[in-house]
Amino acid sequence: MTFSAFTKPSWADSIVRNTEGLSANLRFAGNDYRFCLQAGDGFNHYIELRRFTEAGPLPEKWGERFINTILLNQEDRRTLLTQARWEPENPTSWPVGVDQYGLYADLTVNDVTQRFRWIEPGSFMMGSSPDEPERYDDETLHAVTLTQGFWLADTTVTQAFWLEVLGGHNPSHFNDTLQNPVEQVSWEHARRFIERLNALVPGLQAQLPTEAQWEYACRAGTSTPFSFGNNITPDQVNYNGDWPYAGGERGLNRKKTVPVKSLPANPWGLYEMHGNVWERCQDVWQDNLGTATVVDPLTQPDAGTGGDLVLRGGSWNDRGRNVRSAFRSLNTPGLRSSDLGFRLALGHAELKPGSGGGAVKPATARDAPRPDSGVAEQPQAGLAAAIRDRWHQLRKKTRK
Repeated sequence: MTFSAFTKPSWADSIVRNTEGLSANLRFAGNDYRFCLQAGDGFNHYIELRRFTEAGPLPEKWGERFINTILLNQEDRRTLLTQARWEPENPTSWPVGVDQYGLYADLTVNDVTQRFRWIEPGSFMMGSSPDEPERYDDETLHAVTLTQGFWLADTTVTQAFWLEVLGGHNPSHFNDTLQNPVEQVSWEHARRFIERLNALVPGLQAQLPTEAQWEYACRAGTSTPFSFGNNITPDQVNYNGDWPYAGGERGLNRKKTVPVKSLPANPWGLYEMHGNVWERCQDVWQDNLGTATVVDPLTQPDAGTGGDLVLRGGSWNDRGRNVRSAFRSLNTPGLRSSDLGFRLALGHAELKPGSGGGAVKPATARDAPRPDSGVAEQPQAGLAAAIRDRWHQLRKKTRK
């Protein structure tokens, strides 16, 4: 009987064998968790080994010679690799687990929890094909490979999460519920939030996603204009339904943000990747991404030069064309708007610009002092607000 090789999960720091069986070790937010390899429909909590009695690292790939040492009958052995799955050792008490979308981990600061989804490494076609309706020329189609998996928040940062981390004033215009995305924050304010969060949770390495990471996660394995298919409705995406995409029917224009998780998730369990609020990325804007194949792309600013930064996803204020997976926009770092927020990624140090995410000090999230957010109160109302919003729209719509 021949078995295909078994590969260490991309999210695991290591695989260990001992007298109990095989386990994968995961480190998240400074804590270690263990997942047990479970085969078939759960005939045994552990896959027990006959010969290996000492704990030690398992080769990254193993085949029949390892499987032959497992105490399984012939039928169970046949399904070992085709139905094997990793289960958390303590699923009821740990903040990590597996559901219909895959591996998740919950980060809690005081009473607010942000869920992160593990995004597997892989390759995809970034941009849009020349025949995609209403595309822009800067959406050049090219192959991208992400060699490392990463964690991505399943929602944008909420107002509740913002206040728990930074305290102080809520800068958001649409503040009828703290479950709405935080908006009206500049790039500097987002950076300050991330640095504070990293200080509260040593080892977290929170950051903004790269532009390639963002589109990869938004597409979630799809190649259509939207992760939901060739078109969208306001029941799926919070956008300006007065301007439907590619001949679609007009629909609801909510004219505001909606609470996170109000609308369906994409196939990877990520909410409101299309619409609601624009999402910031790490990258500095490039007019043309080219057609060459790239690996782990990240465009960083030249020292001291700054530059416009990438926005993705579109917003409640945008037409259907502008909430496509491939649509790209830009802004100045200081821009604040009621349609602009951000989503967190947990990255690898080698992909993280700078020193790796702010000062790390021993402090608990509950006991640590929370400085004022430093965001001055600027109500999004009146002529000044209208000018800011209109300027933002024009920057997106004058490009062809």
